[in-house]
Amino acid sequence: MTAERLRKIIEYSKRYRSQMDGKVSKFYSFTGISEDKDMLNILQIVRPALRQKGYIVAEMPFADKEIGALCYQGDAMGYILINTSLPKVNANFAICHEIYHAFYPQNEFKAKAEFTDDYFEHEEEYEANIFAGMLLMPESSFRQMYRVFLEQSDNDELSTIIRLMNYYQVPYMAALIRCYELELTQKWTQTQQLIALDKETIREKLESLWLDSTILDASNKDDYNALEKWVQLVGAQFQQDGYLNERTLYQAVLNMRSLYKEIKGERK
Repeated sequence: MTAERLRKIIEYSKRYRSQMDGKVSKFYSFTGISEDKDMLNILQIVRPALRQKGYIVAEMPFADKEIGALCYQGDAMGYILINTSLPKVNANFAICHEIYHAFYPQNEFKAKAEFTDDYFEHEEEYEANIFAGMLLMPESSFRQMYRVFLEQSDNDELSTIIRLMNYYQVPYMAALIRCYELELTQKWTQTQQLIALDKETIREKLESLWLDSTILDASNKDDYNALEKWVQLVGAQFQQDGYLNERTLYQAVLNMRSLYKEIKGERK
C-alpha cells in the first residue's frame, strides 16, 4: 500500500458512497438489524441471512494464507468458506466482503477474497471492500468512537486507529481507510508513516495499550465435520423423499472430503 493508492481508494469510495449506502441499508433491512448498531459478532448475525439467500457458511483453515474466503454459487446451493488460518480480524472482514458478493452478484462466480498485506489494492474488489468497511464500522458509531479514542490517546493518531481496530475487530488498514473515508483524519503528511506499520509493530502497539493482541492470531476453527454431518442428514431426508439415491449422496460426500483435503493442503 502507498499513499497514492490510498488516495485512489478514498476517491473511489467517495464517488460511490451514496450507492454503497443504499446497499448497506438494504442488507440491514434484510437482517432486521438497526443501522445504528455495531456488528460486533458479524457471523452470528449474517449466517441466517445468507442461508435465506441460499448460502451455507463454514469456517475452516486453508493452506493458502493469502485467501480470506472462497465464495461459490452452484446450481442449487452457494457456499462461503472463511479461512480461519488468518488473523481473526481478517476473517471478519472476509465474511463481510463475501456478503457483498452473495447479496449483490454481478454474474455467476467463483470468487476469492485475497488478504495479503495489500489486499485493498485489487481494484476489481473495491466495492466489496468498501461495503465490508461500512458494514463493520457504521458511520455514526465510528465517528463517535473516533472522538472517544482520540481523547483517550491524547490526540495521537496511531493509538486512535489501533483502538478503533480493536473495538471493531477489523484489520488495521481497514480502520485507517475508514478514518480517511469519513475525513476524520486529513494529515496526509504522515500517511506513509501510518501505512508502513507491520504486523509485529501493530501487535506491540495493541499490547502497549492493554488491548487484545490475540485478534491478530488465527482461530483455526474448523466446521468441516459439522458441515458433512449436515449434508448427510439432508441427503438422508432427500433419499427418503425420493429425490436422491444412495450412490449420489455417497459420491457427493467423497467429493466434499477431497475438496476439504485440497483446501487444507493435504492432497499430494
